[in-house]
Amino acid sequence: MRRAFWVVAAIVGGLFGFIPAAAHAQQYPARALRFVVPFAPGGANDVVARIVGQKLSEALGQPVVVDNRGGAGGTLGADIVAKAPPDGHTLLVASMGLAVNAVLYPKLPYDTLKDLAPVTLLGEQPNIVVVHPSLPVKSIGELIALAKAKPGQLSYGTGGIGSTSHLVTVLFLLAAKIDVLHVPYKGLGPAIVDLLGGQVQLAVSNVSTALPHVKSGRLRLLAVTTAKRFGMFPDTPTVSEAGVAGAESSGWYGMLVTAGTPQPIIAKLHAETTKILNSAALKEQFGAQGLEATPTPPNQFRDLLKSDIAKWGRVIKASGAKPE
Repeated sequence: MRRAFWVVAAIVGGLFGFIPAAAHAQQYPARALRFVVPFAPGGANDVVARIVGQKLSEALGQPVVVDNRGGAGGTLGADIVAKAPPDGHTLLVASMGLAVNAVLYPKLPYDTLKDLAPVTLLGEQPNIVVVHPSLPVKSIGELIALAKAKPGQLSYGTGGIGSTSHLVTVLFLLAAKIDVLHVPYKGLGPAIVDLLGGQVQLAVSNVSTALPHVKSGRLRLLAVTTAKRFGMFPDTPTVSEAGVAGAESSGWYGMLVTAGTPQPIIAKLHAETTKILNSAALKEQFGAQGLEATPTPPNQFRDLLKSDIAKWGRVIKASGAKPE
């Protein structure tokens, strides 16, 4: 009899324990959402947050406030969300740098995999291999042949030591087995300016930064770094198709919340955001930025984070990169 009582009590307790989470999801969001962008306004991360935020505000009936919290390579903004109340009202709109920072910074104030809960990937943007038009190469094969004929004489520009552009270029150079001189800048923008001026000959850039110069003919596009061809450049081969295996990389953007956020709230956010990402209007807006919408289940996003942390850890070790 006593055992039966405790079984019933456990069942009832479990039901009452479940009700608040379900109720929270029905009432969610109870106030404005805060989209923390761990970089300054104007970059691709910020653009993605503002496009998605506006449409999510319309879907959920609450304002979405974009809060730019740049600094320390994006770790300051991530830390704000990691330490926020786990109620789904403070979200992180992160980039691939979230995985890089998990390895690059030895003593982060948060644990990327334990303190943040993935909701969905938002979009993907390929990196592209571009050269100055004066360089006598029109393919990845020709670039590799020239670099091997002149080891250490060609140079590439990046947004700084340990930056995403640095690491994706190192990944490409390691896979291509070529020796090219690194010239770090304080941001990818200045690196592209010097590439346009011919001070450096090569860059592996995100699409949005280099696209206007590719369209104008001031830079020559050799390949995209995604695993498959990119819709904006259907005739441009991937690095793998060009004969360089193991150099695949892409710049992704994703939405995360504080770990411990009730699962029904994460599910609601995922469902509403997926509808937005699948809409024709958003695909058109993303396409103008060189982005492809990539709605992804939370568990797959977590798997990507884990694999990227491992991959970029190997690249960081090979490059000797340290946080600036």
